[in-house]
This record gives sequence, C-alpha cells and structure tokens, in this order.
Amino acid sequence: MHGYVIILMINKSDNFFCFNVLKITKMKDFQSLIIEGTPKSPQIELNPITGDFIFSGRSIPENAAKIYEPILNWVTDYILDARPVTNLRFNIEYFNTSSSLWLARILKVLTKISQPDYVLFLHLYLPLEEFDELRGFEDIKDVFSPMEDIFQSAIPSIGIKLYGTNEQEEIIRDKMVYV
Repeated sequence: MHGYVIILMINKSDNFFCFNVLKITKMKDFQSLIIEGTPKSPQIELNPITGDFIFSGRSIPENAAKIYEPILNWVTDYILDARPVTNLRFNIEYFNTSSSLWLARILKVLTKISQPDYVLFLHLYLPLEEFDELRGFEDIKDVFSPMEDIFQSAIPSIGIKLYGTNEQEEIIRDKMVYV
C-alpha cells in the first residue's frame, strides 16, 4: 500500500486492542525536498510524510529567490494534502532581509492549511542568552508582533516552541507559546 495514509481508531478493553480503519486515502506522489546547505545558504529538509520542515544554518544568499522560490512552490503544493501536524523548525543562526521576506511568505502559505483542526508548530532555536532575555509572555509577543497579521488569519491552530541552545547547539531550555 505504498502511497496511502491509513487512519486507525484504536480501542483498548480487557487487555485487547481493537483496530478499526476509519479512512484510507491515496497520498499524492509527493517527494521530500532536501537542499544541501552552504556557508551562505541553509540546509533545508522538507518531508511531506512526517510534516517536518527543517531550516538550519545561515541564510545570506546573493539571490534568495533562487533558493526560496522552489520551496514556496513546494509548500504551496504541500498544503493541499498537509499532515495533521506540521512542524516548521527554524534553526537559522543568521538571515538577511531578503531571506526573512521569503521565510515569511513560506510561513504565510503554511497558515493557509485548510483544515482548522490541524496544527502548525513553529519551532525556533535561539542562543541561550537570547532565550533567557525573553522573560515573560509580553517579551515573546513583541518578538512575534511583525508576524501578527500572518497568525491572525491562520486557519490551523498555531503553537510556537522556543528552544535555548548552547554553543554546541544542544537544547538547554524550552518554552511553549500558543497563538
């Protein structure tokens, strides 16, 4: 059954498990998109099966459109058959203005996933010093104020998880924020 998603309902009673098939749907032949990172562009891994999208490294390309336009097109196709949970992971140590505009476009497309019961999690990795400076909800809200319009018009639920990392990029602390 390659290319199908099966949704099961599992009931446990008297130490027995009962599996009922609720839905079988044919997945669109949709491939993962992997772009190797360079000193000026991020490593990008987009997996339509798991709904995990990872951006890591630096994003200071000469031509941001060359990198991000194919990703925007891919994400536009993905939202037509999105997973119930999509995890957008930004572990970008530095990005320029043109990269931030493309990343905002990608985020805006993901907020158009048409299922209101689906969830879009935005995972942000910050140096521990910056993470510790975000003391309360108001500080976190201020960080996301430029994206407030994007979040307000979102169809799926949105959760934001912040991670404080050390120099070895190990997660030391985290906190969850709901929009």
